[in-house]
Amino acid sequence: MTTPLQPPARKNPQKRTLSPTRPPEARSRAALGLTAAAAEGRFALQVCGECGAVQYPPRDACSSCLSVDLPWQDVSPKGTLIAETQIRATTNLYFKDRLPWRTGTVQLDVGPSVICHVHGDCVKGTRVTLWNRLDRAGQGVLIAMPEERTPNMQDDPQLRAMTSDPKHRRVLITDGRNPNAPALAKALQTAGAAAVYVGEGETWRPYPERAALEALGVEFLALDVTDTASVTRMASEYGGKTDILINNARFLRPGGVLARRDTGFARDEIEVNYLGLMRLAQAFGPAMCGRTGDGVNSAAAWVNILAATSLCNTPEMGCFSASQAAARSLAQSLRGEFRASGLRVMNLYVGPTEDDWHQPLPPPKVTPNALARDLVSGLQNGLEDVYCGDVAKDMALKFQRDPKVLERELTMGGEG
Repeated sequence: MTTPLQPPARKNPQKRTLSPTRPPEARSRAALGLTAAAAEGRFALQVCGECGAVQYPPRDACSSCLSVDLPWQDVSPKGTLIAETQIRATTNLYFKDRLPWRTGTVQLDVGPSVICHVHGDCVKGTRVTLWNRLDRAGQGVLIAMPEERTPNMQDDPQLRAMTSDPKHRRVLITDGRNPNAPALAKALQTAGAAAVYVGEGETWRPYPERAALEALGVEFLALDVTDTASVTRMASEYGGKTDILINNARFLRPGGVLARRDTGFARDEIEVNYLGLMRLAQAFGPAMCGRTGDGVNSAAAWVNILAATSLCNTPEMGCFSASQAAARSLAQSLRGEFRASGLRVMNLYVGPTEDDWHQPLPPPKVTPNALARDLVSGLQNGLEDVYCGDVAKDMALKFQRDPKVLERELTMGGEG
């Protein structure tokens, strides 16, 4: 059984922080389908459109009939571990710091045999389930997991290297005024976070969430994402202590372009939702990128909470959605910039939330507890894209299938 993960000892400031390393990342274009599925936690393989043969490893032509029609489809991840070994020597710097490393071969029920990483609780000859996860190079890899959950399963060092589990990590929530802040803090503490910091702008102005946050024992920081000096000052003190940053800062006002008489609200939305993210990344990003090899509580993830309408605009929230689309595009840039260090960027796309600004919209709405639950689950599974709520999930499916149809659906307006 997996040995429970212990809290890390206090770091000796005179010892050098391990330089960030990452596993080999070279992949063929065909193999990127595996990475795309891993970003959402799905197990997908190529399935021949002509003969139906399931393919692995990824390829450009079917191994049975040579057809080039090989779409990626979700298939059964069940199989049997038929061989396993431990690697104890390597020239790769990433794995050298993490030896011994367990690998093996799984015979899938759907056909192919797969060489993969192996969880420590898997036994040769037993049934396993393959998980498709992103490694620290941002590429999809397969790991054999026990078919039934085992005690402390998430603490396996190989699995933890592929996730961003908050256990024993210090987390910064950027905006305590957001109604979701207490639920986020509580969920993170339940998941084992070592410390939860909460940013607080305009500290002189009271707000209803503060009492709930105080009861949880979080540490408050004077942090205003619209003030470069405030962000820089906090990063200089807490950038080296932050393992997971959750940007929940948001400015929202309903209405599209014609519903507004000036650009005041739009400017505020850009200032918080887009430029706020940029300020945070410029201030906290370098320190977090430098600590991704720092052991049990290494820097692991950067989380952006975005509206699902960042995928495709809707006039009812037109200007706000535009600022969210800008933030989504910036997050994609950060993925590329953070990739060299292995710091993961996770986007949590949320449907209409249970708050005053979405009050005119019909249900279903996303509650703070549901948002917090999906966010923590996404971190524990090492995902890049998480869709929270029925509306967000429906929009994501339609966006992947045909963005133009979704656009027309959201912008049709009333009759006539």
